[in-house]
Parts: sequence; C-alpha cells; structure tokens
Amino acid sequence: MSETTDTIFGKIIRREIPAEIVYEDNLALAFKDVNPQAPVHILVIPKQPIAKLSDAESKDHALMGHLLLTAKRVAEQAGLTNGYRLVINTGPDGGQTVYHLHIHILGGRSLGWPPG
Repeated sequence: MSETTDTIFGKIIRREIPAEIVYEDNLALAFKDVNPQAPVHILVIPKQPIAKLSDAESKDHALMGHLLLTAKRVAEQAGLTNGYRLVINTGPDGGQTVYHLHIHILGGRSLGWPPG
C-alpha cells in the first residue's frame, strides 16, 4: 500500500467511520484493532498525521513521548498487568499497511520471540 495524505485512521479521528475508541485526548486516540492478533490489540495514533516513524522529526519529540506514555496508560486500563508488547511497523519491509503512524499494543497472552 502506498502513502497517502488521508487514511482510514484520519477518518476514524474525524468520526467518519466507527471504531471502538478506548482513550482520547487532544493529541492521541486509541481504539481496538478490527483484526486483533492477540486477545488485547489496541492501536494508539496521533491526531496529527505522521505517515511513518521514519518521517518523525525532532519537532515531534514531545508528541512521540506522549504516544508512548499513552500506550502505557491504555495498556494499564486494559488490565495488561502481566506484560504487553508495543509494535510500530515502519515502511513496506516493516509490514506497515496504513501510512499514519500507529503503535500496536498487544497483550492478554504470552508473546513469543522472535515475532516473525
């Protein structure tokens, strides 16, 4: 899939398509993945679109920190007290299919290593 200026995540932010939102603040949105890869699979996205992690710049450092702390908060709210995994896919070789930066929170079962 190629990079675009608007994605399904932009449509979720604007409430043009439904999502099961579990957290929202002025900078980020978290919602359940429609194709879960673990018992708990939540995506955390910035409201300000950045296509991929490799596009983030030093001016985005506060937002990037906010996203990680948001992922921590959402994982706690989801009851992932025994651990969880955060994943950011970047670019085609990294498995990125939606070109709007997002963090996957995966948990609710033991996760093997290496991931694949």
